[in-house]
Amino acid sequence: MRKVSQTVFEPRRLPVQARSAASVEAILEATVQVLLQLGKERLTTTHVAARAGVSVGTLYQYFPNKSALLQAALKRHLLQVAEAVEIVCREQEGGSLRTMVTALVTAFLQAKLKDIKASMAMYAVSSDVDGTKIVQQMSLRINKAVVRLLTSSSEPIAGDPQLVASVLQGMLAGVSRRILESGIPATRIAESGQELIYAACAYIEDCRIRAFKRDVPA
Repeated sequence: MRKVSQTVFEPRRLPVQARSAASVEAILEATVQVLLQLGKERLTTTHVAARAGVSVGTLYQYFPNKSALLQAALKRHLLQVAEAVEIVCREQEGGSLRTMVTALVTAFLQAKLKDIKASMAMYAVSSDVDGTKIVQQMSLRINKAVVRLLTSSSEPIAGDPQLVASVLQGMLAGVSRRILESGIPATRIAESGQELIYAACAYIEDCRIRAFKRDVPA
């Protein structure tokens, strides 16, 4: 019986020198640009190499095919979001819950939607390149950062911090996904972000109040 070939997503090798890393960064940036210009069906490794200013042979040193290229671009995009959340969580440690959550929502949306067209393009190819696995990996990183943030707060919260962090993540993911799917005007994105801040702060305030009531003797 003839074996069915499986799509290879993983890069051939990872860059170990600054020059190689710069080439990979240029290739991934070019991938997004070509994706926006031509769409995923017409995107080819030849187009991407030309836009990046490298040979096709150089591109193939790192990425064996189009699918691996698109998956790497998606991972790069989601990694930037996760790192932005990790940075703001470290910066806000020890603060009040409302200040923490406001900073968290703001940083997440800025990273996720700073280039709305690129984010929409990455969202569109996610299902084609095993994006679920990457999303889960980055979601776990974000959850750990938010849990550390919440447990550092000067105010206690009711409930399991990991559960509270997961609920906050659900709010972030739900609203950002709605923005990407609906194609709302740019003028409404900021308004949506502000509404998300109100909702997240109301939730975290309720967690604080429940903790206060729990700790006050009857």
